[in-house]
Amino acid sequence: MYEPNVVGDWQEYEGHAGLRVRVHRLEPAEPPRGRDDAAEGLTYFRVRVTVENRGARQVTVHLEDGQIDVRIGPDGESAFLDWRNSQFIEGFDVYPLRRATAVLYAAGPEASLDQVDVQVQLRVDDEWADRRLWAGGLGLPGGECGTSPGTAREEGLAHQVSAFLRDQAEEGTA
Repeated sequence: MYEPNVVGDWQEYEGHAGLRVRVHRLEPAEPPRGRDDAAEGLTYFRVRVTVENRGARQVTVHLEDGQIDVRIGPDGESAFLDWRNSQFIEGFDVYPLRRATAVLYAAGPEASLDQVDVQVQLRVDDEWADRRLWAGGLGLPGGECGTSPGTAREEGLAHQVSAFLRDQAEEGTA
């Protein structure tokens, strides 16, 4: 099983040399074409998913509705996804040293947005890549939990993942 990434981290795909994905810019934002009536009383946020090709050949990338799943809160409830305002990557040729970005608008109860999990399953050249998970939350400065290394705070998965990755990095540098 793969460890989850923290929002902002790049994830390389072993089966596709030079291809990497990042979930980033998890931030409060109103949708550009207005709020969906079904999201009444919910807080909107925006997530960007960037695909970068550092390989030697062009690849065709698909990142459409159904390939991104957003879960919020400690129980992992599904966020409201505003498909009308979101922008996807639909069969785009990503040439070497180029990027393509999808922008997803979602909404949920404000109290649940301190823990946001985003799962992505990319399709490259009509082949499905492995699913990858990024953990984060709104209100976390730079994806960090603000704790000193070695201190455990029970503030949600994003904090636990961030503390774990920081501890692992410190162990590897000693």
